[in-house]
Amino acid sequence: VQLQASGGGLVQAGDSLRLSCAASGRTLSFNTYHMGWFRQAPGKEREFVAANTQNNYATFYADSVKGRFTMFRDYAKNTVVLQMDSLKIEDTAVYYCAATSRPFSSVHLAVQVRESELYDSWGRGTLVTVSS
Repeated sequence: VQLQASGGGLVQAGDSLRLSCAASGRTLSFNTYHMGWFRQAPGKEREFVAANTQNNYATFYADSVKGRFTMFRDYAKNTVVLQMDSLKIEDTAVYYCAATSRPFSSVHLAVQVRESELYDSWGRGTLVTVSS
């Protein structure tokens, strides 16, 4: 599956921004894929932001964004959306969307969705810059 992320930009702290990730060229149903958002700030390692599992079973968030970010699927557009509210300067990063169709353990789901190595497809990142 090919992924195309968009929606990044320059905003001020406290503002909102919506990122989208369009999936195309897939051979499986859109619902078959676990979808994730990760980010990488300058000089830091890539980190998990949010994930929505197969069949929209569950959505997980990093503690740093919980309550401020919302991830959901737009089935009409085969797109996953990351709605980011109350943005902070520390949210500045390149944001990447990722997908995988591999099955995750129902027992370890909350852990596995956070593992970037388990995702097969990655989109090009979109830069989010939050200024004071």
